[in-house]
Amino acid sequence: MSKLISVSTKKGDKGESYLIGGKKIPKSDIVFEVLGTLDELNSHLGLVVVKIKRNPSHELAKNANFLQEIQNTLFYLGAQLAGSTKEKLKKPQLSKLEREADKLQIKMADNWIVKFVLPGGTELGAHIDISRTVSRRLERLIVALSEKKPVPELILKYVNRLSDYLFILRCFANDRLSVEENLFDSSKSF
Repeated sequence: MSKLISVSTKKGDKGESYLIGGKKIPKSDIVFEVLGTLDELNSHLGLVVVKIKRNPSHELAKNANFLQEIQNTLFYLGAQLAGSTKEKLKKPQLSKLEREADKLQIKMADNWIVKFVLPGGTELGAHIDISRTVSRRLERLIVALSEKKPVPELILKYVNRLSDYLFILRCFANDRLSVEENLFDSSKSF
């Protein structure tokens, strides 16, 4: 029987943790809120990947591979925000995200939504919507972090474009699954 490897270091038992480079700070620091939200987003994206791979549509399945690229990029982004000097988000990653969003829009040009839509539509669409809203929260938290310490502009751009991409992917998924979107109806009042 192989020896178990403990994931518990017990170094954080008093409410403090370490950044890359060894700086010890309270777990209540905004940087850990950012890193935790980044982890949450990555977990939601993992669920979206699973849901897409279970779908018979080949067009949707192609997006699972790109989402996994995004998941890897988010690890690099987290390392950079945690103080790594080796890991850096690069401009080609942002450019690819923008290109992929454009490709999806072009593929559904005839059915592109020009009004506000209610979240959901399909189970897959709803999961992508949750990922999108977590991405928006991550963006707000990174802005808050940037008020405390410098954050590269490329990181802010990437997270902003990521939530845009996720909205487009959600619309694309619902379009390919032939679901009629529920539009926001401003005529309905309380």
